[in-house]
Amino acid sequence: MYTVYRPELAEIAATLRDQHRSFLAGEWDAERVAAHQAALARQTVRYVKQNSPFYREHLAAVDPDRITRLDEETLASIPFTTKEDLRSAQQAMLSRPLSDAWIFYETTGTTGRSTPCPRDDIDSIHNNTVLTHYYGTVFEEFGEGQVIGSSGPTELHAFSDTFGDVCRNLNLTVAKMWPHSPMVGFERALQVMRDFPITGLFCTPGMAMTLAKHAVRAGLDPRRDFRLQVLMTTGELASPNLLANLGELWGARAHNALYASQEASVKGAVAADGKLYTAPLISYSEVIDPDTGRWSPPDPAGVREGELVVTHLYQGAKPLVRYRTGDLVRMRDARPGQTVPAATLEALGRVRDRIPLGSHRLTGYDLENLVLRHVRGWLDYQVVIDRQDGADRLSLRLEHPAGRTADLEAVAATQADVRAELGLELDVSESTFGSVTSTGAMVSWKAARVVDLRTGIDDAHELEALAAAGIAAGRS
Repeated sequence: MYTVYRPELAEIAATLRDQHRSFLAGEWDAERVAAHQAALARQTVRYVKQNSPFYREHLAAVDPDRITRLDEETLASIPFTTKEDLRSAQQAMLSRPLSDAWIFYETTGTTGRSTPCPRDDIDSIHNNTVLTHYYGTVFEEFGEGQVIGSSGPTELHAFSDTFGDVCRNLNLTVAKMWPHSPMVGFERALQVMRDFPITGLFCTPGMAMTLAKHAVRAGLDPRRDFRLQVLMTTGELASPNLLANLGELWGARAHNALYASQEASVKGAVAADGKLYTAPLISYSEVIDPDTGRWSPPDPAGVREGELVVTHLYQGAKPLVRYRTGDLVRMRDARPGQTVPAATLEALGRVRDRIPLGSHRLTGYDLENLVLRHVRGWLDYQVVIDRQDGADRLSLRLEHPAGRTADLEAVAATQADVRAELGLELDVSESTFGSVTSTGAMVSWKAARVVDLRTGIDDAHELEALAAAGIAAGRS
């Protein structure tokens, strides 16, 4: 409604809507996308040099007019922006004063000093337009009468605001219910889910598991006693096999719905075919070797793996230029038959979270996808890494509903796969978890899901997870 009072914003929103409609309809060829991205990247560089104290100095040697194409040679002349830059620059990173933003968010501060992430109307319109069009392809499959729950934080965080706005754009009823809030709690959240009933849910994978655990403890069956049709997960690693278990657990379709961050906003979003797509009309993505900073070459299948770097193609409160996300991804160029004609992503975890195992170094995504390949029906899991007789050894701990255990054939198949792919032995056992495994989005996936006994708990993120678990336990 605010655009009624800001007609210039209504015009921008309508233009973006029409661009995304035509883009999803396949009316943009590669040449048009490339020209669009180069022109807007040039505008962003010019804009931040004029308005951001940090970028005025950081990009002093960069001439925006020389950005005529976005190739490796051109971009190599533009320095990266790093997380440490954001932490040290603070408000000097902004291109507009805080008073021009419509809302203020900040990063959680679990990996260092919190950084301000205000958003003005330009930021929100651009990002939410992408989500509206991509998610529209998902929700249209479920017909009328949908009620969508949003189980994410609200304090200084974009989670509920973003998904609430997108649902409103799609004419979907939304219920904002953060179970860790003292005003809600898990019992009330589950009651809301049953009473409406909730047919779709935005949450982290950890929250989907925690809600299921609370439901089972209350004598409820997530499949029988709820009416969820689609789970839209975000905020943590979500491998295909994790999503498959969540879908089976709730009797719903489970998607990795959003790959984003407070500081960089939308980096990827899901569409109806379940793929996670880049947003090429509002962001330019590079994949670099995290050690050399050079572009990662494609493998024979056309897949590039490395650290994601993003440049915003809109000029809002805090546009970023060549921002090193610290995230490992696999990116594939657009292929025929996709729901969205854009590159697809797999978010593999943090660069720092790669795990040495035997002669291999695995991403969190690949480790999770491997150990969960065959087992289903569990409520929670954790991986333990130890060393015995000079060799690494893996343990998979699973929590099942009372009276159930892992299928023996599935366990044997998983052990065989780990042995074949990593040359390691895998133990599988039943366990019961407290609140630590639910802290992933609040701290890190690795701190919540991996116990590495080779080093002990001396990692700052593990200590943060333990502290966050104490808070979560008090609220649940």
